[in-house]
Amino acid sequence: MKLFSRPLCAALAAAFLSAGCATRPTAPIEINVVALNDFHGHLDSTKFQYHSIHASGQQTAQAGGIDTIAAAVQAWRKEDKDLLFVGAGDLIGASPAMSSMWADEPALEALTLAGMRISSVGNHEFDNGRAELLRQQRGGCDSVRPEKACQFTKDFRGAGFTYLAANVIDDATGKPFLPAYRIEDVKGVKVGLIGAVLRNTASVVLASGIVGLTFEDEATAINRVIPAMRAQGAQVFVVLIHEGGHTPEPFDKPDCSDLKGPIVDIVKKLDPAIRVIVSGHSHTGFQCKVDGRVVTQGEMGGHVLSRIKMMVDPASGAVGDIGVRNVVMKAGQYPPDARVSAYLKQARERSEAALARPVARVAIRSINRKESAAGETVLGGLIADAVLAATKSQGVQIGFMNMGGMRQDLDVGASLTATYGDVQIVLPFGNTIVAMDMTGAQIRALLEQQWARPGASSVSVLQVSEGFSYRWNPAAPPGQRVIRDSVTLNGKVLDDAAVVRVAGNNFLAEGGDSFPAFAAATNKRDTQIRDIDAVVQFMIRQDKAGKPVGAATPAGRIGTVQ
Repeated sequence: MKLFSRPLCAALAAAFLSAGCATRPTAPIEINVVALNDFHGHLDSTKFQYHSIHASGQQTAQAGGIDTIAAAVQAWRKEDKDLLFVGAGDLIGASPAMSSMWADEPALEALTLAGMRISSVGNHEFDNGRAELLRQQRGGCDSVRPEKACQFTKDFRGAGFTYLAANVIDDATGKPFLPAYRIEDVKGVKVGLIGAVLRNTASVVLASGIVGLTFEDEATAINRVIPAMRAQGAQVFVVLIHEGGHTPEPFDKPDCSDLKGPIVDIVKKLDPAIRVIVSGHSHTGFQCKVDGRVVTQGEMGGHVLSRIKMMVDPASGAVGDIGVRNVVMKAGQYPPDARVSAYLKQARERSEAALARPVARVAIRSINRKESAAGETVLGGLIADAVLAATKSQGVQIGFMNMGGMRQDLDVGASLTATYGDVQIVLPFGNTIVAMDMTGAQIRALLEQQWARPGASSVSVLQVSEGFSYRWNPAAPPGQRVIRDSVTLNGKVLDDAAVVRVAGNNFLAEGGDSFPAFAAATNKRDTQIRDIDAVVQFMIRQDKAGKPVGAATPAGRIGTVQ
């Protein structure tokens, strides 16, 4: 045992009287990390459906909410005052109205109050561009959203935690746009945390908002900073990465082994010193092993927190046993955090009047995103129809909607009256509608891109408005799936040379969601009509006409053939 070099202790040691001397600990040190991913500004609890190793069949619970999360972190911090509360991106963006109507400032402030220390960025942190992300980190009111920024409080101070992004490079400097890593001293052990976001971020955010930024390969960027971190004394390495995967196994199964998706290949390329990877993006709960490393994720919306315990040799920094437990955040399990509970109460009261405003009656309690065999949804058709209705006077003939832009089903109460808050949670981005010209050939190319989208991680069938229809063959190779004569507009086969005025949100208009055919469209005009306003007005008109929106099944505009 190595003693501290103090004369008195040395003398006592020589005399076998060393009981009171300060020494370096030799027993393994317990380092605790609590991780949250894909919070998406869910300040309040929401419905969580899941399967668990502890129960049979599907379970349903009201879970999450910043008050419940803060209560859990507070209780766990009493067990270990040095606990690190960290995130893996998408803490904001695509948020319910209580946060998004105030530019997500309430979510950032609430997470700060709850003790969030560090997080990787996610793709949704870039939803409103690089300048807005920097404002949300640093504070201030100079925003691209002046109608929302600094409206909840007049002196927004920014996130009290640090965003990390090792693989997001500022082209002007050649350096990371945000800090690549942070080193924390935990019980005398230097723990290095590295942040990264999916390299395909550019395909899922507005191109105009990330001009001058390059998103590099995740593993390459993470490995690149390890030498510099070691030079600063880092002994333990943890990656916070906004990229994920899926597994059929329950979210709480220990050491799950059937994980698939982009995160697996990334993990296999990481420096061997990295033993823990906290992931996000795929909204899936798991606690898996990949090449002997621990890889975790905790669902989304604050439904689950991941508790990670590492046993570390204090002398060498070697990580021994690693335990992981995904915990459902059910209300009432822990004593409340008074400051966070008070803050949530304030946010509810400030937002209640705006959210409760009735919009229109609908035909069914849940207008959902469930896809037919052809990929069509009831909700997607509704929004595409609203896009068309809002722009028809400008010559638009087809409205499009992307699946990723619809964040929740449109659920209403027993009165069948939808409120503004009900609609806002479906369309939280505040996108505007862009009208543009496309030829028939470009529209056919667009439809084929649904199964061959560069940079996309999954198939995403575009939702289309009334009057436009087509069929596709699932057995045909990508690029040849659309049945040519089935593509019709108002009952007539679409001619390749025809010029058609179409409309979609500004994200799609820039080629977002990996649909480059939209980027090639011409004569673009941003109508400045927000998608949520178009949907609200459409719902009101349909209600007044005695045709409230909503149906049990999609309209059949998209079909398949064998």
